[in-house]
Amino acid sequence: MKTVPFSTPSRRPRMLLLAALCALVVGGPVQAQAPATSIAAAAQDSSIVLTGKDGWLFPAWGSLTEVDTAAVTRNTALIAEAERALAAAGVKLQVLVLPDKALFYEDRLPDGKRLGDAVRGRYALELDGLNKAKVPAIDALQVLRQVKQGGQDVFYRSDQHWTQPAADAVAVAVAAKVKEQVPTLAGQAGSGMALGSEIKERRFGDLAELFLTDEQRKAIGRDTFTVRRQAEQQSLLDDAPAPVHVTGHSMVQPYFGFPQKLSNALDRPVSVNWKPGNVGHWVMLLEYLESNEFKQNKPQVLVWQMFEPSYPQGPDARGQWDNASIMTPEQWKARLHKALGQ
Repeated sequence: MKTVPFSTPSRRPRMLLLAALCALVVGGPVQAQAPATSIAAAAQDSSIVLTGKDGWLFPAWGSLTEVDTAAVTRNTALIAEAERALAAAGVKLQVLVLPDKALFYEDRLPDGKRLGDAVRGRYALELDGLNKAKVPAIDALQVLRQVKQGGQDVFYRSDQHWTQPAADAVAVAVAAKVKEQVPTLAGQAGSGMALGSEIKERRFGDLAELFLTDEQRKAIGRDTFTVRRQAEQQSLLDDAPAPVHVTGHSMVQPYFGFPQKLSNALDRPVSVNWKPGNVGHWVMLLEYLESNEFKQNKPQVLVWQMFEPSYPQGPDARGQWDNASIMTPEQWKARLHKALGQ
């Protein structure tokens, strides 16, 4: 894993952001993906996407009614083991579970489609499990509900990803939690990212771009994405080590502004590694812990981002993660402890 600017699509597989990296991705964001078994079929079958009211699009590869509660419990235990292992290595963990788009826009689902009570309660189930396991976690659902109540969208209409106001609000909440965990962060005051001016981009959201036909895509239309420019006073690279690291999937890629806002709120550099969603949060954590960057500069706080609908899917969830990411829970735990020298 190398620290590189993220200004070109050719660097899409994985990036590491320091506080002084530019905030604008030329050519748009890396797109989240459907489960591995679904992508090939998507070119012929747009039923992978639910087309709701007013052109709102939703992923169709998860159940709207059923939750594997036993799997939630098993995966919470794995996350708790990671928290204890990191603590033994001197790193505090903070889990960031981001809620499902449909929780906020159930009224935009297609006629006849509604969330079941189990799915409506899934986020609370996951968060409650983390709290009982004494794993620090942000209630992002409540934060984002406040954003929506304030009159701002929290997800883009034809995209799986959150809006900049949503990412900003969660970043501020995460920063507050980080300061509770570590009142004095390493590094120099003034080393956080200065936020640049905003620009608007008109383009198709990823659900429309990836999974709809040309005709369907034109009928849905483009969305307006808000993106920050790089602040003029900032250089492309900053060698200052980051006391906070974020690992996750495409929701935390710099295009949507989360790591920049977190760095700004903490006034310290923030680094990040991420890949699109069908790789999974399990392997993303391992890749970071096994990297030279972690060995050479352990952060004080590690923010591990995951997604509410995929929380029940463990490291062995075949058909959900790509084949290279699949491993048994025992293999995952073994790699975790080995990476931490335990």
